[in-house]
Amino acid sequence: MGGVSHRRLVRRGFALEYLTLGWNAVGIVIVAFAATRARSVALAGFGLDSLIEVGASVVVVWELSGAGATRQRRGLRLIGVAFTALAAYLAVQSTVVLVEGARPGHSPAGIGWTALTAAVMFALATGKARTGAALGNPVLATEGRVTLVDAILAIAVLAGLVLNAAAGWWWADPLAGYVLAGYATREVRTIWRDTRVEHGGVDVD
Repeated sequence: MGGVSHRRLVRRGFALEYLTLGWNAVGIVIVAFAATRARSVALAGFGLDSLIEVGASVVVVWELSGAGATRQRRGLRLIGVAFTALAAYLAVQSTVVLVEGARPGHSPAGIGWTALTAAVMFALATGKARTGAALGNPVLATEGRVTLVDAILAIAVLAGLVLNAAAGWWWADPLAGYVLAGYATREVRTIWRDTRVEHGGVDVD
């Protein structure tokens, strides 16, 4: 009975990750279109973050499939490199926008998608936290926290878009970009710390 329960939990974990993959894959296209039309740094950053989240979900799928620790560690490090590039891009672009006073356009599509994404990511994060805890799987549980942060970031970007559209606060868009940059920087530190601590600070292949 315990084995059946375990298999069901693993299938649930796979389902949650595939839903995350699918949602983010669609979101990348929608957000890229909206960011280009509105010239929004925050939306562009959120689209890049969604692309990185796809990579994070792939790493968890590998882990649930019984992939080796070395492969998982390398995948996490690649995600860390991607987050480093994201943080640098957002910091530079947000600063340029603020200095030049470039005003992004309104983005109804961006507002609608980020609002939906926030709700969906909160639900997925809850499911991953519960399933990861039931399985005793720290990788799934940790990725669930990443999904939770993704929901919070969606709210930050949404706030910037709404403030720009409703009150003309154009600077709210690059400010949301800085929020995303801060998150990316934190993720880089966490990933590198965890991958080193797990092996006592020594790389083992």
